[in-house]
Amino acid sequence: MKRKTIKFICGGLILVLAVGYLAYAGLKDGWVSYHLQVDEYLSNTKFYSQRVRLCGKVAEDGLVANPGLLSAKFGLVGQTQRIPIAYSGVVPDLFKAGCEVIVEGRRDAAGVFQADVMMTKCASKYDSAEHKKKPEKSS
Repeated sequence: MKRKTIKFICGGLILVLAVGYLAYAGLKDGWVSYHLQVDEYLSNTKFYSQRVRLCGKVAEDGLVANPGLLSAKFGLVGQTQRIPIAYSGVVPDLFKAGCEVIVEGRRDAAGVFQADVMMTKCASKYDSAEHKKKPEKSS
């Protein structure tokens, strides 16, 4: 083989390996993402070092939302337990105290859940058809 051909093969192989490694490194955190309730997450320490999705309600007290600074700090409440959340990103319009949210991220060493994804649930959108009907008046 010619020396030029060997250089192209080696260069191509290095390029393929580099792109493959970068794809693997970028995706490995997103492959396993558990969807848990707050109580379930706090009762099992194996999830603390993993990226997870937490579902719960925004606590009525301690809510600090800064849409202009793209951040919010609040407590996420489950059935019996609560975890502090520090969110960085675009704050959804429907975000308020008492609403249901799903946050995605991981817990830091201080015990604060560092979220980089937040979705709010729109309660009226998920109500059943029977629940939306207005009661009929009897004459």
